[in-house]
Amino acid sequence: MSNPNSIEQFWQSYLATLPPGPGRPPQPEAWSFGDNPALADELAALVLAGVKTATCSALWEHEADGEPLPQVGALSIILSGAGLPLAVIETVEVQIKPYDQVDAAFAYEEGEDDRSLASWRDGHRRYFTRTLARIGREFDESMPLVCERFRVLYRRPGEPATPSSSP
Repeated sequence: MSNPNSIEQFWQSYLATLPPGPGRPPQPEAWSFGDNPALADELAALVLAGVKTATCSALWEHEADGEPLPQVGALSIILSGAGLPLAVIETVEVQIKPYDQVDAAFAYEEGEDDRSLASWRDGHRRYFTRTLARIGREFDESMPLVCERFRVLYRRPGEPATPSSSP
């Protein structure tokens, strides 16, 4: 889905914005939000607009896939639904908490729908019901979530608030 050459070029563009010297970060993982291209584009647009500054995932999916949990200070390259690199983000906070203990502040920072806790719960219930089936799990209100806050360090030069799906 993604084009490794464009990701490498994007990463090099980001590195060029940093002061010269040792200790440059290695190229991080590139990924998109959501579970389909349309959702990836929608959520990436919220990140680029500065509305979305948090995200969450099911701890069960990390465990099933053998994926490490995000770490404070880690960088990621955010992709559009078509695999176009759009932004470099830095994780600034990670907490594990049950779905039913996510608060209104975190829901607001996720930036989706009307940003209310009620809409966050509705949308994430549907999302996790859909995605957990892949690992043979079912949505549960007490399921553990990996709640992550991040900040944008770099965005594709000239990138509009709503990214294009084509690279």
